[in-house]
Amino acid sequence: MSIRYYDYLIVGGGIIGLTIARELKQRFPDRKIAILDKEADVAKHSSGRNSGVLHAGFYYTADSLKAKFTREGNQAMTRYCEENGLKINKCGKVVVASDEEELTGLYELKRRADRNGVELNWLSEKELQLIDPNVKTFKRALHSPSTSTVDPVEVCNKLKEDIAANGVDLYFNCPYKSRKDNFVKAGNETFECGYFINAAGLYADKIAHEGGFGSKYTIIPFKGIYLKYAKNKSDVGTNVYPVPNLKNPFLGVHFTKTVDGSIKIGPTAIPAFWRENYKGLSNFKLGEFFTILGFEIKLFLTNAFNFRTLAFEEMKKYAKRHFIGLSLKMVKQIDSDGFGDFLKPGIRAQLLNKETLELVQDFVIEGDHRSMHVLNAVSPAFTCSFPFAQYVVNSICEKQGGQSVEAG
Repeated sequence: MSIRYYDYLIVGGGIIGLTIARELKQRFPDRKIAILDKEADVAKHSSGRNSGVLHAGFYYTADSLKAKFTREGNQAMTRYCEENGLKINKCGKVVVASDEEELTGLYELKRRADRNGVELNWLSEKELQLIDPNVKTFKRALHSPSTSTVDPVEVCNKLKEDIAANGVDLYFNCPYKSRKDNFVKAGNETFECGYFINAAGLYADKIAHEGGFGSKYTIIPFKGIYLKYAKNKSDVGTNVYPVPNLKNPFLGVHFTKTVDGSIKIGPTAIPAFWRENYKGLSNFKLGEFFTILGFEIKLFLTNAFNFRTLAFEEMKKYAKRHFIGLSLKMVKQIDSDGFGDFLKPGIRAQLLNKETLELVQDFVIEGDHRSMHVLNAVSPAFTCSFPFAQYVVNSICEKQGGQSVEAG
């Protein structure tokens, strides 16, 4: 069997793997680069199952990588869509409050936006009506004009087309099996690589552990489901979000205007029991089930980051009426019977620190002069993908140059 050699070998054909390949090829056009993926095409998991929202970057503390990458990524992804004729809906976003306590949450979001250099404007109740007359708030709301929606699968397919045209090889139906030194076995192939990059999403921690990285972390999967509003596309005109609990990485049930103007509510953040626990027993893996269930029982018993309440609240969202009810407080009127079916679920690969039992809320990478592991490409990773890829490649270059660099 012949062994194929690449200077850079990337596992994972989602938005992160694609943008890292693109960044590497732009910097090193003569080097051989390949992406391996176990699926038949790109974006079959989180990258093709997310909301499609390009976030602005005001939720995050100023010292976080997320704050920097979201602000820059929103601009970069917007440019990419415009330059390549990809669909983009520049519908903006409002964050609304339901009472005095949530009003204090709006003030905190505004402070973060100002520190992060992100435009976020105050609205009175009257001004809110000019943006969307069907949205309601308590006293004040916030408006983000730079929030947009795109079609994530369309973006990933365009990236695939771009990098393939520039000489990046893509191997589909080629699941990663193992790595020893510079040799990688995947599918029926054996590869030799100068540098190995792990962007495997839901399985990034397992691949990292094989190489001695990310030992204090594990992935805990959370299932996100949206519900389509089938009655019309006009009852809500913008993205409408509640004030989130900033201690958790979930933004609560909200209205999303998709790239074609459709309306959906969601997502859930339901604890999943195996990594690709999309529907029924599909993709069930017994070992994953027991490992993940063990961590979730520990989180439940210790009530780390209020997991017990979160789990109960999220499980209730399987009931359609309850799910719809959570969205009603943000709008004046909407037809509760106008909602259609649940849309294709996605799984958030959420990193858990096993030592502190905390959900890691920022990007984490670890690596050395031979490999780099993207352990936490945390939401909104799609928005952040272009500048995050630059950060990863910068870190790889530093590692290959023999300089020390702080991981994560």
